[in-house]
Amino acid sequence: MTLNGWRQSFMIHESKFFDNFGQFLHVYPEVDLIDVFSKGQIESKRWLVNELVRINLPLGIVFLCAGWYGNLATFLFESGIPIEKIRSFDIDPSCAKKADTFNRHWVIDSWKFKASTLDITKMQYPTSHTTYRADGTSLELEEMPDTIINTSCEHIIDFKEWYSKIPTSTLVVLQNNNYYQIDEHINCVESINEFKKDTPMQNLLFEGELNLQKYTRFMRIGYK
Repeated sequence: MTLNGWRQSFMIHESKFFDNFGQFLHVYPEVDLIDVFSKGQIESKRWLVNELVRINLPLGIVFLCAGWYGNLATFLFESGIPIEKIRSFDIDPSCAKKADTFNRHWVIDSWKFKASTLDITKMQYPTSHTTYRADGTSLELEEMPDTIINTSCEHIIDFKEWYSKIPTSTLVVLQNNNYYQIDEHINCVESINEFKKDTPMQNLLFEGELNLQKYTRFMRIGYK
């Protein structure tokens, strides 16, 4: 699928986004989505998806680290990129149910998407985690990712240690920025070269910068 083809399929009738988004707003009317759908957030995610479409590789089992409300998973599924399933992890326990609602279509589809509460800095591989069925009962899963996506590297304490645990030859998609003005941004970088030092890869597929209004977003894609 071309980039224009993806944009058209996302914007027209084939998209599940609007149905799931409507359900999300119905269930969680109190949630402030201004930051989730800020121009910077949307442009950064669109950039990521567009580059993965261009690279044109199957992603297999995807771990979405610091996945928040899971809207990136929606964009990935809508893109047509071959994906076996997506697992979204966030340390905030309020995120999992919201992410499942945001991706309801793919949760219903044999858990092609499922969100869980997990501190990714303590993640081991294979990864054991607890998730919950719709009836509230728990289930222990142990899974191994083919692809790890982290668009919030600026938030990660001991980032180098987290990155070192990722198994060799895993496809990684990583974003960071130079937006130091937010207290939670404890691991920002000044440049793509600084980000490169923190994320060594044996096979680099893409690296670049996206200039946004308040900051620059840096992205690297490749095999660790």
